[in-house]
Amino acid sequence: MNEKLIIVRGGGDIATGTIHKLWRCGYPVLVLEARYPSAIRRHVALSEAVYDGESKVEDMSCKKVDTLKEAWKVLNTGAVPLMTDPGCQILKEIRPFALVDAILAKKNLGTHKGMADITIGLGPGFTAGKDVNLVVETMRGNDLGRTIEQGEAMPNTGVPGVIAGFGEERVIHAPAAGVFHSEHKIGDMVAKGEKLAVIIDTEGKQTVVPASMDGLLRGLIRDRYPVTEGFKIADIDPRKSEYENCFKISDKARCIAGGVLEGILYLERKRGMPG
Repeated sequence: MNEKLIIVRGGGDIATGTIHKLWRCGYPVLVLEARYPSAIRRHVALSEAVYDGESKVEDMSCKKVDTLKEAWKVLNTGAVPLMTDPGCQILKEIRPFALVDAILAKKNLGTHKGMADITIGLGPGFTAGKDVNLVVETMRGNDLGRTIEQGEAMPNTGVPGVIAGFGEERVIHAPAAGVFHSEHKIGDMVAKGEKLAVIIDTEGKQTVVPASMDGLLRGLIRDRYPVTEGFKIADIDPRKSEYENCFKISDKARCIAGGVLEGILYLERKRGMPG
């Protein structure tokens, strides 16, 4: 098991799609997360284990651990271990078979080819052949999930993908800085202009967060999370029929996960590594 350990930096919804596919294919996966993850699609993000001690996405269970020894114990139960280690300090104790940077920060937060035999970066911010061995495209379109052996992914446009004719209005950003207090939960139907939450600043001033459109509240940041102005806090899906998909890994995440798995197997074959 040790020889095939894969470390995934990040436990958000896209990262979780990759973790799930690798886990289903039999790879032992260790997840490294930030101290205060900010995923909004929380029901499909293993990062929730940072707060709750454990999380479950579809048929995959995750448990928070503090040491490598604890991680091996969790792996031996068939679950996925997660630790808060944004700086990858665990690499001082072990060299993984592969490392996947799935933070989706739109920039490289320190990942380099020396971290593992195989290194893969998701989305913009990485240069294949320089920072990492491979980059996987994360932009929706014909190249989504494509593995890139030389060069970079498409630059971040800052514009959400269009669903049922809606794009920018699907995503809600904090109108002010402060502590987020939700009045809804993921899976709720909301109407445009309806009060979703309030943000309370350090002086007690309250700023109402209205729904940007009619639809299904697909993503919502954790209650009482401290946000800055412009911080992504919610995601609305205009399709009322998508309720069950609030709790399932998305098509985009699965497609990117396929690119990661392909990349690992491709480099194994190319390098003549033992299978």
